[in-house]
Amino acid sequence: MKLVLTPVRMDAALTVMVSGDLLTLDGVALDFAQLPPGAVLPRSAIASPWIAGDVTRAAEGLLTVPLILPHGPVPWPPTEEAEAVTHPAPIYTSDPGPVVLPALTPAEEDMA
Repeated sequence: MKLVLTPVRMDAALTVMVSGDLLTLDGVALDFAQLPPGAVLPRSAIASPWIAGDVTRAAEGLLTVPLILPHGPVPWPPTEEAEAVTHPAPIYTSDPGPVVLPALTPAEEDMA
């Protein structure tokens, strides 16, 4: 599965779990097993606020799911960690379990 991340500034968190073609977003399971190779499932047909666009399955079988990546305030100047959140690379996963999303860690002075 390929997760394409679209960063959006919002005060929310997202938990992602993968098991085969089953994608669980904040506890809500989305099963894409019936999507055949070469098919497109429109965003409008998916009941999840976390899906950022159409879900596709390439002819060779790779499932691509665009997801919203929520993030908090970005420091200025941006750090490498911030760049990983604001310009995230796609995540490829075939291992079942939680998916680690890029995230910003609050500055130590903000934690006091």
